[in-house]
Amino acid sequence: MDLLIEYLAKGLMVMLMIAMPCVLTAAAIGLVVGILQAVTQVQEQTIAAAPKIFAVFLVIIILGTGYIKLLTNYINEGVVLAFDVVPKSDDFVLPPDYYNYTKPFIDEMKTEVRKDMTPMNRILSTATRPNGVNDSERFNFMRNGARDIPTPNLAERKRIMENRR
Repeated sequence: MDLLIEYLAKGLMVMLMIAMPCVLTAAAIGLVVGILQAVTQVQEQTIAAAPKIFAVFLVIIILGTGYIKLLTNYINEGVVLAFDVVPKSDDFVLPPDYYNYTKPFIDEMKTEVRKDMTPMNRILSTATRPNGVNDSERFNFMRNGARDIPTPNLAERKRIMENRR
């Protein structure tokens, strides 16, 4: 968890390093134009906008390659973190037999798990049945009363294939 918080903090620092030169340039140009407007007593607010836009555009052109390198390094570090560090860390990965010892959401589903059913039959029997609705009520809402055939999703298919071995 500390690793992810550190990566988030580094992202905020990268954001500040990219934004700070543009913001400081716009503030400096605004200050200079404000002083010139006070001296000449020309109080037109649109006069300050053009030099600010031009100066910020110039800063982005000059420092753009550095910004790209900063972002590229940050993204590369994120990819390495996501695909190399986190999967190999025991703090972030569930053990492969996690579902053999736990029953996630069993209290919320309020369906009893029978030990005599195979995993495939258990998945197919509870896949499309919403809580509190029995089959006769569900068929009343269908046009011809035909049963829809539930198909397991990708995670269920993977568990089914692992149990067959």
